[in-house]
Amino acid sequence: MSKGIVGRWFVAVLGAASVLISGCAYSVDPDELPGMYRNGKTGGEITLDSDGTFTATDLSTDAHTDPEDLHGHWDFVDSSGSDFVYLDIEERGIGEVSGVQLYARGGGKVEFSEPDGSWSLVLTKVSDQ
Repeated sequence: MSKGIVGRWFVAVLGAASVLISGCAYSVDPDELPGMYRNGKTGGEITLDSDGTFTATDLSTDAHTDPEDLHGHWDFVDSSGSDFVYLDIEERGIGEVSGVQLYARGGGKVEFSEPDGSWSLVLTKVSDQ
């Protein structure tokens, strides 16, 4: 009897986990990415240009950096786990982070986030390129 209950709970948990995981993977059309994105709370913005360059103003890319202005090149990475935009930041010195991932969330949203979910900065598309 207890094996049946455990089995049903296992199936229920497995089903719930698969729904949650599938909800985290967003399908993004890379042709729709170019444009300006802004966070209404911080005012930080990033513009992804259709020529593969980007500029960012007053933007924090993680929980431990102050807002800064950045520029460089971007590439879309179609990943089975979660699509993201790789930002190759120009003019960085030795020991400085020169690349970060900007996660494509669909619905005109992109996000910087910590892997453990403790911090994120969501930017919403405000204009097309």
